[in-house]
Amino acid sequence: MELEKRLLDGDKRACARLISMVENNNKEAISLIKKLYKHTGNAHVIGITGPPGGGKSTLTDKLVKSLRDEGKKVGIIAVDPTSPFTGGSILGDRIRMNDLSLDPGVFIRSMGTRGHLGGLSKATQGAVKILDIYGCDYIFIETVGVGQSEVDIVRTADTVLMIMVPGLGDDIQAIKAGTMEIGDVFAVNKSDLFGASKTAREIKTMLEMNHNMDRIPPVMQVTALKNEGIKELLNEIKGHMEYLKENDRLNKRRESNARAEIINLIEEEILSLILRKNESVGVLDDISQKVALRNMDPYTAKDEILRAIDL
Repeated sequence: MELEKRLLDGDKRACARLISMVENNNKEAISLIKKLYKHTGNAHVIGITGPPGGGKSTLTDKLVKSLRDEGKKVGIIAVDPTSPFTGGSILGDRIRMNDLSLDPGVFIRSMGTRGHLGGLSKATQGAVKILDIYGCDYIFIETVGVGQSEVDIVRTADTVLMIMVPGLGDDIQAIKAGTMEIGDVFAVNKSDLFGASKTAREIKTMLEMNHNMDRIPPVMQVTALKNEGIKELLNEIKGHMEYLKENDRLNKRRESNARAEIINLIEEEILSLILRKNESVGVLDDISQKVALRNMDPYTAKDEILRAIDL
């Protein structure tokens, strides 16, 4: 297949086309990923997450430029909020990394969440595999933001970089919002602002109080706009990968990620079966009406629907 050869040869257009096909759930693209899956697993996948306004895009831009100085090939997946009017990606991150898009050694793709609540686009994992086959040494995934429901990144990345900023108000409350466990490296961005050192100290204290961690993540102070602390932060990100390899944790982490992905794919397929069945005989509509009228409980409704699709 022409696309297969072009992708393996590092053709940027082929890579872009295949990612679009995966976003549209194209069977040909899925078949190609199945065939070329043995070529994946070489890239260091880095998740970038943190509160909106934390400077994720600017920091990603600086980290990627530092890697390009080392001659590394880099892929970036910027997961943007979906437009409520067009259903497409707003593309704000791509605008902020505009100069990188001209670099032949960098592939940037903005992907809309399309209503997916986990902070990532549903097609993100497929795109990561394509970029891996394409030959990227590093793949950055920048999420929409961070919160209680937006922790899918930990099931996709080898290393999660959590970005915090000073002046968010109640710093401790922001840190407690279900995010401390997912960060492998912490970066306090905009460290030229008042309160940065205090925020860094609070994060360190919170991390040290978590006795379930085998490794206390480093907390770095950076100022992305001034390119300060970027090299040191990049060294910590690389150091986390070395830690995973040296302690036989990389395979375990990727096994856990694979398990989560398989379960997610199964859940999607079951949901698709239910929706298709509903289109043909209206099973979901009928049962929903019964539940709403209190003629059936939701648990029995679940059993009825699973029976209807032979599960």
